[in-house]
Amino acid sequence: MQRKMKFALFGNTYQEHKSAHVTHLLEILRRKEAHICIHREFYEFLRLHTNADLTNLEIFNGHDFTADMALSVGGDGTFLKTASLVGNKEIPILGINTGRLGFLADISPDQMEETFDEIYQGMYLAEPRRVLKLTCNGQVLKGYPYGLNEIAILKRDSSSMITIRAYINGELLNVYQADGLIVATPTGSTGYSLSVGGPILVPQSGTISLTPVAPHSLNVRPIVIRDDWEVTLEVESRSHNFLIAIDGRSETFREGTRLTIRRGEYFIRIVKRCHHSFFNTLREKMMWGADSRN
Repeated sequence: MQRKMKFALFGNTYQEHKSAHVTHLLEILRRKEAHICIHREFYEFLRLHTNADLTNLEIFNGHDFTADMALSVGGDGTFLKTASLVGNKEIPILGINTGRLGFLADISPDQMEETFDEIYQGMYLAEPRRVLKLTCNGQVLKGYPYGLNEIAILKRDSSSMITIRAYINGELLNVYQADGLIVATPTGSTGYSLSVGGPILVPQSGTISLTPVAPHSLNVRPIVIRDDWEVTLEVESRSHNFLIAIDGRSETFREGTRLTIRRGEYFIRIVKRCHHSFFNTLREKMMWGADSRN
């Protein structure tokens, strides 16, 4: 007898032309007699812009939900937003990729049928991924303080470089003069950090990386440290303010605010198919070994 499962559905609210994938997903879940709840923002988007059958769906707001699994329909940005709403519930998240590259959302729409067959047979992995937590001395952080990918300190708009004093466990590491500094988890090492020359970190490595953005000195390079070490940052700026971006959610902060980054208290669990490994994903997404001459 097929067991009952409850799924919490989140999705991209910008691309109505991809709604056919949502329609197919709902058909699959209904055939399996799943209990489906849906984030209100995504529900309203589908109701206004698509013809998807939205009957008999439980609607919830924000963090107010429970489920056996969360489903993120979109790209990696949608996945990160889903992760922030799942928070410390440790509900496993499956990313269905209707975006572009997709390291987090790595299940393509044409794989949904077989993927849910495997899920109902218990044939999947829920990989635990560490998050980073930001605390501030001198100003209140308005948004969610946890990041699955990275915490980035950046100059604001077109202002000149900022100066960032970085300490590891209280000891001075470096004084960066740059457009910013990215503190990334292994999960985020293939995102923003990679695009500015940061290292790729294996998810199980227990590490984080510090990568400068457009540093003034060519001698400055990324560094990898243990994820249970504490990173403290002090920022100076000619404009007297700077940006903090946590998984793309940004806030403006005043110069003089002391920032502390520590390993978070919980994991985000990412659903992976049993035969999908990190190295398989790397080769596929990074096109390693591909030869354009073929």
